[in-house]
Amino acid sequence: MNLYAGIDLHSTNSFLGIIDENDRKIYKKKLPNTLDLVLDELKPYKKHLAGVVVESTFNWYWLVDGLMDNGYLVHLANPSAIKQYEGLKYTDDQWDSFWLAHMLRLNILPEGYIYPKDERPLRDLLRRRLLFVKQRTSHILSLESMMSRNLGLRMSSNKIKQLKEEDAESIFDDPHLVMAAANNIAAIRFLDKRIKALEKEVKSQIKLRDEFKCLLTISGIGDILGFTIMLEVGDIRRFPKVGNYCSYCRCVKSERLSNEKKKGVGNKKNGNKYLAWAYVEAAQFARRYCEHAQKFYQRKMSKTNAVVATKALSNKVARASYYVMRDQVPYDPEKLFGQ
Repeated sequence: MNLYAGIDLHSTNSFLGIIDENDRKIYKKKLPNTLDLVLDELKPYKKHLAGVVVESTFNWYWLVDGLMDNGYLVHLANPSAIKQYEGLKYTDDQWDSFWLAHMLRLNILPEGYIYPKDERPLRDLLRRRLLFVKQRTSHILSLESMMSRNLGLRMSSNKIKQLKEEDAESIFDDPHLVMAAANNIAAIRFLDKRIKALEKEVKSQIKLRDEFKCLLTISGIGDILGFTIMLEVGDIRRFPKVGNYCSYCRCVKSERLSNEKKKGVGNKKNGNKYLAWAYVEAAQFARRYCEHAQKFYQRKMSKTNAVVATKALSNKVARASYYVMRDQVPYDPEKLFGQ
């Protein structure tokens, strides 16, 4: 007799539910998030368990890895794709855990991708780099705004990155503005060092795999963006079509149309925000250094605005990279943009 387990995972506790092949509830219990305790509760049923479903939340690594290391067949549920009967008046953690097990039994469970354990630390290192980049940008914009507001002066981001703390005294007269600017500059220089240190570590630890080397032939994608895309994508074969990949990269609109009229929007945050950032960055570089990308951007810009034009170009770059990775062929801008 096959059994099916569902685990509704939270930050401090989990609810474990087990059903049999006739949908009868065999076991139910709320457990603290301790791997040994979860394994002890599952042990009597291990021989008959056809699979264990874990809800994909922010903290699934420890549980999924622990179960897989102990010989369990683990499925990672994709919460954004799971549908329940909308007429239900009451649900709780117990219901959710049994619903996960029920979908596994019926073979209708929307599954997420279990990223290889060995590559996750480097991927998370690049994610931390992105956090520092965003923080550095916020300090640069803060300093730019303060200079524009108080002095009517505009300074480029590259020049701001070259400033030293003592330069604040030559820019502002007021001691409070000097202190504020000096702190911005100090934060920018500190984050610069951390970003470079992370980049050096990543480059020393990994190389682009064969199927991702052709990414570097795409205008706008260099080493760091190439590593980011490789580590976030994992296996390109998990995306059956280019549309699935672009949707995962948040490069397409999230809306529902009927008779050319907007009837609603979907989940705008559904997808990978790190790939979304990577392709926007690639688009920004492409429109500066690729003639085909420049012309495409200008055409879009004339009809819409800079934000929409950049996002449209990022979608083009994402589509190109999908075929480059899938077919392992060099990038051809004329195929992407036309003659």
